[in-house]
Parts: sequence; structure tokens; C-alpha cells
Amino acid sequence: MSKDPEDRLTVGEVSRRTGVAISALHYYESLGLIASERTTGNQRRYPRYMLRRISLILVAKRLGISLTEVQHVFDTLPLDKLPTAHDWRRLSRLWHTQLEAKKREIEQLERELMGCIGCGCLSMKSCRLLNVDDELAELGPGPRRLDAAQAA
Repeated sequence: MSKDPEDRLTVGEVSRRTGVAISALHYYESLGLIASERTTGNQRRYPRYMLRRISLILVAKRLGISLTEVQHVFDTLPLDKLPTAHDWRRLSRLWHTQLEAKKREIEQLERELMGCIGCGCLSMKSCRLLNVDDELAELGPGPRRLDAAQAA
């Protein structure tokens, strides 16, 4: 028997089906990543097609993609109706772009680390990754060299 993507599932059913804790489902809903409707008894009911969105959230987490990035991509999908094949292709292209950028960032980090570890200098004087007197603090918070490499 075929399941209608418009079928409504309880929060417990969605939790069992996806392996995601109920509290996490509530959190994803508060971020606007997923949506439910309320019954007359004020119980949540999720359209079955939300299972795909939740699965993508789980994949994104496994790939190190932040919920903010997921939210940015999900903003291109309708929340109140079943996304079309065209919607999913558009999301896939957006995500592909993000993953390519992440891949370049990881490759740059690998080159930096292999150069540092591979040179064997172990020198606090000649290492090109060294941040003498915290000079990079003037450029703002975070890993400034990696951010600069990503921008390039």
C-alpha cells in the first residue's frame, strides 16, 4: 500500500521514523527547517514529506554543514507543500556549490597542515602559520588565514 506524502504523522512517529529526538524536531521547527500543523487538541502533525527534509538535515550534519547553511538552502523550498522535482534539483545545485566550496577549504587546510607537519621544522620562529604577537587579531575573530584562503 502506497503512502501519501500528504499523510500526517505524529511527532512520535516522525521521531521513530527518522531517529531524531522529539526535542530536536521541536528545535528544527523553531528554526523553520520543518513545519507541522496542530490538531484541535493542539497536537503536532507533520506531513509525511517532512521526512525527506529531516533526512537532509541529518546528512548535512554528517557532512559538517551547519543548520544555518541548511536553513539558507531550505529557504528555496516550499514549507507548506510537497516540493517538486524541480525544487529538489534547485536545492541540489545550491548544495553542490556549498559542498564544492567546503571541499576547496578542506583541501587548502590539508595543504597547510601537510606543509607544516611535513617540513619537520617544529620551529616557532620560522613556521609560516605562526601568528607572532597575535597580529591577525586586527583582522577579526576566527581562523584568519583559513578565512583568507577560502576567500581567494
